[in-house]
Amino acid sequence: MQDNTIPFHRPSIGPEELQAVREVLESRWLTTGPVTQQFEREFAAFVDCKYAVAVNSCTAALHLALDAARISAGDEVLVPSYTFAATAEVVVYLGARPVLCDSLPGGFNIDPVDAARRITPKTRAIIAVHIAGEPCDLQALRDLAERHSLHLIEDAAHALPASYGGRRIGSISEFTAFSFYATKTITTGEGGMLTTNDQTYARRASTMRLHGISGDAWKRYTNQGSWYYEVVDAGFKSNMPDLLAALGLAQLKKAEAFHRRRCEIADVYLRRLSRIEEFEMPPTGNVNTTHSWHLFILRLRSKMLASSRDDLVHQLKQAGIGTSIHFIPLHLHPYYRNRYGYSPGDFPQAEDAFARCISLPIYPDMNESDVERVVSSIEQFAQKNSRQMHACAS
Repeated sequence: MQDNTIPFHRPSIGPEELQAVREVLESRWLTTGPVTQQFEREFAAFVDCKYAVAVNSCTAALHLALDAARISAGDEVLVPSYTFAATAEVVVYLGARPVLCDSLPGGFNIDPVDAARRITPKTRAIIAVHIAGEPCDLQALRDLAERHSLHLIEDAAHALPASYGGRRIGSISEFTAFSFYATKTITTGEGGMLTTNDQTYARRASTMRLHGISGDAWKRYTNQGSWYYEVVDAGFKSNMPDLLAALGLAQLKKAEAFHRRRCEIADVYLRRLSRIEEFEMPPTGNVNTTHSWHLFILRLRSKMLASSRDDLVHQLKQAGIGTSIHFIPLHLHPYYRNRYGYSPGDFPQAEDAFARCISLPIYPDMNESDVERVVSSIEQFAQKNSRQMHACAS
């Protein structure tokens, strides 16, 4: 029996990825090595930055960025409430305090005006998350950071290959962290990359990702290396193995094609679903930005519908269509309520976005029939549950 389910995401894996992994397996060198270094070079060239440091997750990249920025106990870091747990938890790793900020009205990204209100003498950095792949207002955030001598770190887990002001995300700020998790625009299964134009930061991250060992520690098991090494700091275990880097190299070559297909799907969603008054389209950026369309986050105009967002999730599931919710704001989770005293109502824009949002399938392997099924199912939901339709019928 053929499974006609449309999952929320399916990674696009072809013979190129299989061959790349096979070559690494046949080389017998599986951990961090020459393939990882090649991936770093090619990724840096792709986003047009000077240095790229491959790691095992975007979480690790953010952690290394904060470490290189010398964030420590007693410091404060501005973080959007509307994000995944990783963005804030890395601040806690270093003993600092994540100070949550609200989203832009009608959007998902951090509101620079709200962030400015939360700066104190203890504030050391801002983490800007490009939700769904829509670039943040980096000019406003950069101005804010410069006025208060703050580090600006971009969480670009969703933002490959987005751009801002004609420059690729990854080439603009002091630090940018990317994700290659299974659902991302390119994948290594698990993995991430930290990019920077500062050689000192790059060297620090390269050392700290592998136990704080100086030099090319991975070479000690090769003919070119030495058994002798020195631990220069208490580092972490965050390195990327060649097996994953091989996947990354193959995927990177397809990144532009993947992006074109995501844009095509987003265009269909925007054109068809914008006709339905009961739904609000995601922000698309402006002429100064390029959206990566990692996610397509639809929002319900709840007052116009007789059914809820959760009802739509259930109906799409019954139709064999996977969805997701991005994100439950951090201030609503027990950890942030109990430790930092946050409460429901503290960040109304983030709460409003969460209460009405649903992320639709959008990935390169979707065909035209898949996209049509998603659109048709949402159209049917709107027709069945529209308060306006019910009023006209009665």
